[in-house]
Amino acid sequence: MKIHLRIVSVLFAALVLVGAQGGAASAQGCPSWNNPTVFGSTTLNAGFLPDPYVRNLTAGGRVSLAACSNGQYSGWVVTRPDFRLFYNGSSPTGRLTFALEARSNVDPVLLVNAPDGSWHFNDDYQGFNSAVVFFNPMAGQYDIWTGSYHQSSNNPAQLIITEYNY
Repeated sequence: MKIHLRIVSVLFAALVLVGAQGGAASAQGCPSWNNPTVFGSTTLNAGFLPDPYVRNLTAGGRVSLAACSNGQYSGWVVTRPDFRLFYNGSSPTGRLTFALEARSNVDPVLLVNAPDGSWHFNDDYQGFNSAVVFFNPMAGQYDIWTGSYHQSSNNPAQLIITEYNY
């Protein structure tokens, strides 16, 4: 019985180790959030006004997202976050939306690293533009990459942050 329990616990430990390495590998394939941003940062408190907050920037890049999250994401970004949001409080609407609107012929993609370290991606949200919606959003640091579906750079775009429907 002791030998059987020992084998089971060794197998369980091996499965946990494999699972942990798989998660770490997918995060390693994503861009580093721990870099200075390209287009700066802002702090918004829950219930911020004016809403939406809009930031002009560019979309695209030369870094493929194919290795990020085991190939679930498609598109191209730069190595550093394009923008960083420090969000404080609890959303009065129960949501926080990051939207990327192209101001050129590029197909925009949006990649967000949330305060808990989770990755969120969107290519086409209700049409051509991209958006990531957080329900009951956490307070903390959100790092945002504004990319393009096809490899390209310096495509005019707007990042829109709102607590309302987009």
